[in-house]
Parts: sequence; structure tokens; C-alpha cells
Amino acid sequence: METTAAELVKHKQAQIAELCRLNQVARLDLFGSATRPTFDARTSDFDFLVEFATDTPEGAADRFFGLKHGLSALLGRTVDLVDLAAAKNPY
Repeated sequence: METTAAELVKHKQAQIAELCRLNQVARLDLFGSATRPTFDARTSDFDFLVEFATDTPEGAADRFFGLKHGLSALLGRTVDLVDLAAAKNPY
């Protein structure tokens, strides 16, 4: 029996919360194919929208890539992160 994306994320919720704490994440939302019935457990990746608790440039890359690589290792597949601060339209 294949595990759905929601089941996998729920099963790993405590570890994901710890990754968020370690990388100063204020908000993490799942979107994309992992939220739809078209999710393929063999080929689909996970897409997350992330908002960090701090927006200081010092350590920003460490936080971003620490979270990205940590989630990928935990979930066993490719993870794409979209930083909410970078995605906001300033106009």
C-alpha cells in the first residue's frame, strides 16, 4: 500500500517541527502535487512555502538550505522551497 503525501508528512510531523525550530521557521505550508490526488509517491516532489522568523541576511543561506536538505532527507525525496519573503510582489 502506498503512503499519501499527507500521511507521510503527518507521520513525520514531530521531526518536521524540530527542523523548523532549528532553522528558525515561522511558517511552513505544503502546496503543489503533494496536496492533490495526482501525487505520485514514486516520482512527485514536495513543494513547501516557508516564512522564516528572522529576515536577517546573516545565516539566511544556512537556514534555507538546512531546511531544504533536512526535509529532503526526512521525506526521502526532492524538496522545493519557496521563501515567502522572496515571493512577495513589492508593487
